[in-house]
Amino acid sequence: MSDVFEHLRRTLGEEGKPTSDYELNPGVFVPDKPTRPAGVLIAIEMRGGEPFVWLTKRSSALKHHPGQIAFPGGKVDPVDRDATDAALREAEEEIGLPRDNVEVLGFLPEHDTVTNFRVRPVVAKVLAPFTPIAEPGEVAEVFAVPLSHLAEPSNYMKEGRRWRGTRRLYYVVPYGPYYIWGATARMLRVLADRVAP
Repeated sequence: MSDVFEHLRRTLGEEGKPTSDYELNPGVFVPDKPTRPAGVLIAIEMRGGEPFVWLTKRSSALKHHPGQIAFPGGKVDPVDRDATDAALREAEEEIGLPRDNVEVLGFLPEHDTVTNFRVRPVVAKVLAPFTPIAEPGEVAEVFAVPLSHLAEPSNYMKEGRRWRGTRRLYYVVPYGPYYIWGATARMLRVLADRVAP
């Protein structure tokens, strides 16, 4: 994967059809509110000659998605120009990744969530090693997963649980003690397709 960044630059221009939390459950769940714009940063850093993707474990004290694995990111605030700006700002706040230490490579298709966000996944190269700092109160842990694990389609499964009285299916891509699922796993599955030769 030595040329993974060049490969991503070439393939990320093909944004494709938006994905959603609803696509594995056609007719079961229907969006009932307008979406709000948000951005997440898929930050990839070379470590020991191998690319890794930075993820967070959300604090268990949060009202929304407590304890879940997520990309750094969040909703577009008035201070942001767009979803890319929001993703870079949130990554700096949540994991201590300075925005001037990343190079944006491109974007994955937007993803609609059951919490009514339209998320723009921003894929970026971390230019120099940094020491992650978890934002107190919001982020319980910051960790990195080898891109080779996330790029392997056989590591992804579909699982389900009851939600709003009906069984909901979603993607999962477990890694060690981390249960990566839902919107984060779906966006990573799209990334896996782009990384594939």
